[in-house]
Amino acid sequence: MFTNKRVAFIGGGSMAESIISGLLEHKLLNANQIVVTNRSNHSRLNELNKKYHIVATTNKQEALQKSDIVVLAMKPKDVVEGINLIREYTNENQLIVSVLAGISTEYLSDLLGHNAPVIRTMPNTSAAVGASATAIAPGKFATENHLQQVVSLFEAVGTATVVAEADLDAVTGLSGSGPAYIYYLAEAMEKAAEETGLEKGIAKELIVQTILGAAIRLQSSDEPTSVLYKQVMSPGGTTEAGFEVLKKYNFQEAMTECVKRATTRSKELGEILSNVSK
Repeated sequence: MFTNKRVAFIGGGSMAESIISGLLEHKLLNANQIVVTNRSNHSRLNELNKKYHIVATTNKQEALQKSDIVVLAMKPKDVVEGINLIREYTNENQLIVSVLAGISTEYLSDLLGHNAPVIRTMPNTSAAVGASATAIAPGKFATENHLQQVVSLFEAVGTATVVAEADLDAVTGLSGSGPAYIYYLAEAMEKAAEETGLEKGIAKELIVQTILGAAIRLQSSDEPTSVLYKQVMSPGGTTEAGFEVLKKYNFQEAMTECVKRATTRSKELGEILSNVSK
């Protein structure tokens, strides 16, 4: 499907790098099929070129003219300026793929000024290890063929789930930002391990396998999550004692509000940009 395709990344931040790394690692694309550009950060482009041997340039015309797929990976707040810099080098034969939180396909089409197919996605940085959970929503001008191309692109770096665009803000708050929540939890477990006297290397190995094992158990089980964690507990035991502390500090409520606030912020980003451009 991608044998003769060229993919241009507009923006070279952590998300773009995660996807690039995953695509190359899983051999969906060769390095010479990938080009990355940004506004003016030469050192970052040189870093990506040396690390992945991809084409890296600040010349927008060079980056886009021969590209079949254009991945918008700049910061959401920079989308207007970013598209202004590339608009004249885009066309309706290109497939535009957005990884921008909160930015609708309709808004992107308005900025582009033509009817190129736009598909909005929300991957996460686990794409770098082929384990992203990516949600995908097609815009008005995208066909089933365009959708399947993007699904194949992101299946190379994890799972890909097609959703309604209206659901993407919730996806952003849940799985888009989700890895950060898990890392934050892991950091807390590391601190606890250190304070209870466990050697750092041993603690990390145990924490990683615990999180991984729990994820696999959750994936393979049809039981509700409440049943799974109760299976770990015995009356008066260690897990129950730990849970009493989590409940005291409203851990579950805090996590719920965390996801809801991230979801709301995704909506706010889109509304702010829409109002600015009016």
